[in-house]
Amino acid sequence: MMNQTSLLAMSLGIGIGATLIMDLWSAIMRRIGIATLNYGWLGRWCLHWKNGIWFHSSIKDAAPVRGENIIGWALHYLTGIVFAFALLTTVSPAWIHSPTVAPALLFGGVTVLIPWLVLQPALGAGLAGTKMPHPWKSRAAGFATHLIFGLGLYLSAKAISLT
Repeated sequence: MMNQTSLLAMSLGIGIGATLIMDLWSAIMRRIGIATLNYGWLGRWCLHWKNGIWFHSSIKDAAPVRGENIIGWALHYLTGIVFAFALLTTVSPAWIHSPTVAPALLFGGVTVLIPWLVLQPALGAGLAGTKMPHPWKSRAAGFATHLIFGLGLYLSAKAISLT
């Protein structure tokens, strides 16, 4: 059985590692011309909450907010840590000591539901990107990115289990 401190430490390491791997993937996608989320917009969205604004017709047209980039990137990494924590509390304790790829990939694939059902509608892109110029391309890119996040969960857990 893992204690709370160990669980939090592992969540931190695995979440940051998986998010870094996802960000490397996103950088490759941008380099080949595939758009990815601007995390400054995530920060902008959250910073507009203080004014009671939860939904935007287009987040890129919303008024910029000081600190949106740092807040957005911090929230991006915090989300990765929270997702790692959620994975670690749902898999068997044996997985933590001997990770396998299937649960991590499955979990990563499921995490795409958060942007599809919450983030994209709130930013003005519609449910699962229906208002985007090429919704199915966007969905495919998002799903692939979240599978890469799942692979990152596995690789980070594997690296930690070897130490």
